[in-house]
Amino acid sequence: MNLVFPPHPFATLPIAGSEQRFPVRRIFCVGRNYADHAREMGALDQAEGREPPFFFTKPGDAVVSGEGEITVAYPPLTNNLHHEIEMVVALGAGGANVAVDAANQLIFGYAVGLDLTRRDMQAKAKEKSHPWDMSKGFDQSAVSGAICPAAVSGHPSVGRIWLTVNGQPRQQGDLSAMMWKVAEIIANLSTLVRLEAGDLIYTGTPAGVGPLVRGDLLEGGVDGVGTLRARIA
Repeated sequence: MNLVFPPHPFATLPIAGSEQRFPVRRIFCVGRNYADHAREMGALDQAEGREPPFFFTKPGDAVVSGEGEITVAYPPLTNNLHHEIEMVVALGAGGANVAVDAANQLIFGYAVGLDLTRRDMQAKAKEKSHPWDMSKGFDQSAVSGAICPAAVSGHPSVGRIWLTVNGQPRQQGDLSAMMWKVAEIIANLSTLVRLEAGDLIYTGTPAGVGPLVRGDLLEGGVDGVGTLRARIA
C-alpha cells in the first residue's frame, strides 16, 4: 500500500501481570447510567425510570494511560474540567446484535477509567442543541488504568467504585447501582454498531462529579478490578 505519510501509531493500554499491551480501536461511553448521577445532572426522568441507554464516543487516541501516576494535561478552552470515575470494559472480540447472555464472551477485561469533561463547553452546547463532541472527545479525555483480564477478575457486577481528589472523597458508589448492566450495555450498543476487539466501553459514573485544577491528584478504584492514580498538569 502506497501511503502519503506513515500511519499514526494506535493507542495501547497495559495489561496487569503481562508484558503484552491491549490495542485500542474505539471508545464508547454510556451517559447517566447511575440514577444518583442522572439526578445531579438534572435528568430526573432518566433517574426515575430506566430509559434506553444513550452513548457518546471519544477518539481512540484520546486515551491516556501508563504505569504508576499518569500525567494528564489540563485541556484548553475550559475553566470547568470535571472528573467522572468509571469502570471500563475492554472487548477482546466483536459482533453485531449480540444477545445479552452471550455478551460476556466478548469481554477481554476491565479497567478503572476517568471520563473527563469540559463541563462549561458541554453546557453551552446543550443550550444551543449543538453536539457534545468537543466537550467530551478532546486529547487525553479518556484516562485508563491497566486492564485486569476477565480470567482474573471475573465479571464484576457489585463492588465499590470510588474517587478521591487530593485525598478528599469525591465520588463513591457501587457497581450494583448501574441502571444498565455490562452485558445489557454491550447487547444494546451492538444493535447500533458492529463491535470489534479493541473497543473500550466506559460504563457510567456515580454521583459526585466536580471540578479539577492543575496540580490535583486523583486516586480511584473499582473493587476487584484495580486502581488508578492521575495528576492534572
